[in-house]
Amino acid sequence: MNNKFLFMLGLCRKAGKVIIGTDLVTKSLPSKKAYLVIYASDASENTVKKVTDKCSFYGVECIKAPFSSFEISNAIGKSASVCTLGITDLNFSSELKSLCQE
Repeated sequence: MNNKFLFMLGLCRKAGKVIIGTDLVTKSLPSKKAYLVIYASDASENTVKKVTDKCSFYGVECIKAPFSSFEISNAIGKSASVCTLGITDLNFSSELKSLCQE
């Protein structure tokens, strides 16, 4: 599961179907651009609360990744640590949800 999930995140990034960063993700929620929001396992309590509350309000599914922000950053090729991602493609979001449930 681990390699598949991270590999799929990398594909999403290459396809341009990822919104990166907590602020950008939360700003995209009212326009329903993201089908799925993923936050890192080591995200702060404030970040988790902010993201889950916004997702709940706007009806967007939100899941906790089984990976740290460092691992996610490496998977998507981003040098800074990434705590929150928004997936803007329905097929990618479905596949990531199923991989996270395995």
